[in-house]
Amino acid sequence: MEYPDPAAVPADLRDAIVAHGSLNIFWMVMHSPNLAPALLGLGDAILQHNSLPDTLRELAIVRVGYAYEAAYEVHHHERIAQLVELSPEALAAAESGSADKLSGPEDAVLDATNQLLERHTLDEDTRAGLLAFLTVNQLADLVMTVGFYQLICNFLKTFEVTPEGEPRSPHSQEPPAASPSPG
Repeated sequence: MEYPDPAAVPADLRDAIVAHGSLNIFWMVMHSPNLAPALLGLGDAILQHNSLPDTLRELAIVRVGYAYEAAYEVHHHERIAQLVELSPEALAAAESGSADKLSGPEDAVLDATNQLLERHTLDEDTRAGLLAFLTVNQLADLVMTVGFYQLICNFLKTFEVTPEGEPRSPHSQEPPAASPSPG
């Protein structure tokens, strides 16, 4: 799918894209100019105002990316996970979906993320286990984080968004050159 023509994107939305680093996903989201501002706002809230510890938030996000086989999501959020010092073991568990080598909160959050992905809800034991170390606010934020990134992964895969051609400078205004759609 081709990226929108930057000249056709309203100036306020172009400014929002630049403020978000001119990443390919933000350019592609401009195919929905009426919803794009709200989507950007919710994404900002999930990353900046989430009550979950950063490592647990990123563990859940990377797991969603792997479960959806959304290479773009994994590419970006593995980097963030490393910046917030999520352990290599936790990243490996996010990829495999198996919490065998994790314990405590990481184990519980990975299991809960898997349940949300597979069953779209949490069973009573899982919910109670999470509430032994998370507040209700944090549990709500976990559920919303998983759901938001399911939406993002659906979008990324539908529109075939890749990191190819993304600017190295966060101030570039140009979208990537259109590339042929895969097979």
